[in-house]
Amino acid sequence: MYPEAPVKKGGVLCRFDDLADPGSKGFEPVGRDGFFVVRKGEQVYGYVNVCPHYRSPLEWKVDTFLDYDQTNILCSLHGALFRIEDGYCFFGPCGGESLKRLAIRVEDGNVILDE
Repeated sequence: MYPEAPVKKGGVLCRFDDLADPGSKGFEPVGRDGFFVVRKGEQVYGYVNVCPHYRSPLEWKVDTFLDYDQTNILCSLHGALFRIEDGYCFFGPCGGESLKRLAIRVEDGNVILDE
């Protein structure tokens, strides 16, 4: 479903310019939970693709992790909303919980996984 992502620290995930603003892209590496990145302005945030409420993937179709307005991360299973900047759930049955954040950086126009 998603391209394999590098599992080693410092692996390039994609080009920064390939992410819409705002936009998201999912990855499903071998041997670990899938994850996704979200671009908002000049920042990119990364999270494990697991809802803390139901332990299910968040998206309902490939690379669709944001709500209709593209202002929050959405769990398509039960409508929980999470802030893009820190993954905190402010609406839904997992209110007060957070998505597991991943260390992501942008270097030389590449989005890089630091974990």
